[in-house]
Amino acid sequence: MKLNNKKVTKLKGDASERKFYRSKNSIIIFSKKNKKKNLLIYDAINRILNSSGIKAPILLKTNYKKNLIEVNDLGDITLLKLLKNRKNKKKIFMKVLDLLSKVQKIKKFNNKDFTGRKYEMVRYSKDKLLREAYLFNEWYLPQKFSKKKLNQFKKRFKNVFLRLSKAIKLPDDVFVHRDFHVSNIMFNQNKFHLIDSQDAVIGNPAYDLASLIDDVRLKTSNSLKKEMFNHFSKKYFSRDLKKFENDFLILSVLRNFKILGIFSRLAKRDNKNRYLKYMPYTWSLIKLRTKNGKVFDELRLILNNNKII
Repeated sequence: MKLNNKKVTKLKGDASERKFYRSKNSIIIFSKKNKKKNLLIYDAINRILNSSGIKAPILLKTNYKKNLIEVNDLGDITLLKLLKNRKNKKKIFMKVLDLLSKVQKIKKFNNKDFTGRKYEMVRYSKDKLLREAYLFNEWYLPQKFSKKKLNQFKKRFKNVFLRLSKAIKLPDDVFVHRDFHVSNIMFNQNKFHLIDSQDAVIGNPAYDLASLIDDVRLKTSNSLKKEMFNHFSKKYFSRDLKKFENDFLILSVLRNFKILGIFSRLAKRDNKNRYLKYMPYTWSLIKLRTKNGKVFDELRLILNNNKII
């Protein structure tokens, strides 16, 4: 087929409303829905990353009226593909942690988009964090309970999520990609590149680390998870380590409840069932992170006494 006067091949899409096409030397991104975020803001964030020495897609052409932009082609090797079937994943992950440390050193949180307008990154508000966790209530819980019990459990989880959000201790003051996982890190020309950056915010320094270490798409051993956390916290984090660990655990749990909600929505609303295979591991990560700590007491009680998983 042809798009933007170029012969293109449609690529397998992600969980968003975007469509991707490969031409001879570029990737064309099409987004009619939410095109401001998926095209304009996406470009502005990529400019912030590139100007800070972080490799990200570079804009080649725009056709905003026709809902598309063209960026350079970073190939097909994701971090997930790079790690697949490798016994020793540690060395690669340590390099990715180096990349994350560079991302968190970004000081400039604004740039112009391709229309010339200035874009200012927004902060990851507690309200937004909670709205995302509540996706679990809206899309996952209805599969488990009758209408009679559903409202009761929605209320219980809402209260749990609210208490967890209030227990977060560190300020929102670093660049947070928000989807820093193995499918959004590309390996091209012997360097890592970040893609899918349109949702980036100014947020908590533990969020992207939790996204990477507790990534639902790739199973890693608990010992490797611990090594990664210790490596990052000792080498790159100079603030209160207890607060950092506290926030890491809470944000991992809230993020994975959000993921359960999103995967349920993708299956029910969008007929994208392929994400359901990640649900058992998502639950195992939640159980891992809620094993200890008074902050998780009520959540453990709910999960242990009810057939929710």
